[in-house]
Amino acid sequence: MKLLKLREIQLALLTAALILLVGWRAPVFLSAASLGNLLTDSTLLIMLALAQMLVIVTRGVDLSVASSLALAGMMSALLASHNPDLPLPLVMLAAAAIGLALGLVNGYLIGYLQLPPIVVTLGTMSVYRGMVFVLSGGAWVSSHQMPADFIAFPLGRLLGITHLVWIAAATVLAAWFIARHSRFGRDLYAIGNEPASARYVGIPIARRLLWTYGISGLMAGLCGYLWVARYAVAYTEIAYGFEFTVIAACVIGGISIAGGCGNVAGAALGGLFLAVIGNALPVVKVSPFWQSALTGIVILTAVLINSRGGRSKGRQILPLHLNTGSTA
Repeated sequence: MKLLKLREIQLALLTAALILLVGWRAPVFLSAASLGNLLTDSTLLIMLALAQMLVIVTRGVDLSVASSLALAGMMSALLASHNPDLPLPLVMLAAAAIGLALGLVNGYLIGYLQLPPIVVTLGTMSVYRGMVFVLSGGAWVSSHQMPADFIAFPLGRLLGITHLVWIAAATVLAAWFIARHSRFGRDLYAIGNEPASARYVGIPIARRLLWTYGISGLMAGLCGYLWVARYAVAYTEIAYGFEFTVIAACVIGGISIAGGCGNVAGAALGGLFLAVIGNALPVVKVSPFWQSALTGIVILTAVLINSRGGRSKGRQILPLHLNTGSTA
């Protein structure tokens, strides 16, 4: 019975119930192909939500994530289209590096100059989105301009499972290790819980914030390539407004916007839940306008549950083996 009181278990059961309910209305939704597509559709959102979770845990937010994704995606598409013989791993590495650089800009302004995260990332969101237009000249990069292997990779299969799912699974494991078993992750929770105490015991807050936003940017860069390659098109409004969906996935997963608590399972399940809603409503012929409204209702409900539950019910990880003056 105690397990049923856990936020993650409740969210998992709710997601399963929603899938079964939609499957009852439209049996095709429960087919292996449909469920496989659902899982694949959820991957990018889950990956971005996991990186956003680390940011939110520090009492921050990254509103520039979708713009970073769009810029890295456009640049990787342009790079591949102009250099079709370039090995795909180099293109993917370039996309991730571009995202990392964009994230580090946010991290430096927030960590070292101590500017408010919402102001910084709101500004860079506009700057990065504008750079997409400047670099592309407002033109699209379509599928016939991209190399075949560039487009084929995300939906290619290994052991019957798409590469997107494998990459998302690796991201979940990496995020779990960082949050649960690394000094870096414990420091992030300490910063979110008590910034003054974290500074007192010697946690290098500026450096931690720099690399936290760097990780968020790196993930956005990688997802930029995966997004463009999967849909075989790059244009100026790639993932427009998607940053709010990413934050919504975190909120639904129980990540406290006040910082200091939340976990990987919650962020991943929040992303999966929104993906189920996005895939299910068209199947049962619900208007896209109702889809937005229902998503908003779910978000508001999650916020109410979070506020009533209080931070004490979230998983709060405090740094272990701290020594005053540590600069690890």
